[in-house]
Amino acid sequence: MKPNPVGWFEIYVQDMERARAFYENVFQLTLERLPPPPSAEGESCDDDMELLVFPMSAEDYGAPGALVRKERMPSGAGGTMVYFSCQDCAVEAARVAASGGTLLQDKFPIGEHGFVAIVNDSEGNTIGLHSRA
Repeated sequence: MKPNPVGWFEIYVQDMERARAFYENVFQLTLERLPPPPSAEGESCDDDMELLVFPMSAEDYGAPGALVRKERMPSGAGGTMVYFSCQDCAVEAARVAASGGTLLQDKFPIGEHGFVAIVNDSEGNTIGLHSRA
């Protein structure tokens, strides 16, 4: 297995613009629209699917991913937990409430691995914020 086994992540959302505002405000980045993947016939496989991709680089560590709005794919707690890397997770945690989310657990130590904070995004998904400091 390669050192970083996650190759892609998707965070399901119900309201794309609300979710976009949350992630762009909390992480101070810009999400880019990505067309839905084509079907075997070369046409869009799902016209009701919307994707906004996080900034990504083939040269850096970590997994790329996107916000996805799709019929029959509910958002909310109970699925996969995605941890976002931060310089100091307290900084991003401080922006959560003003961005439409909820701080579930403020920054706390996880031993030699650094610190995490746990939040709900604007769509009810639980995400983690991780930093070494």
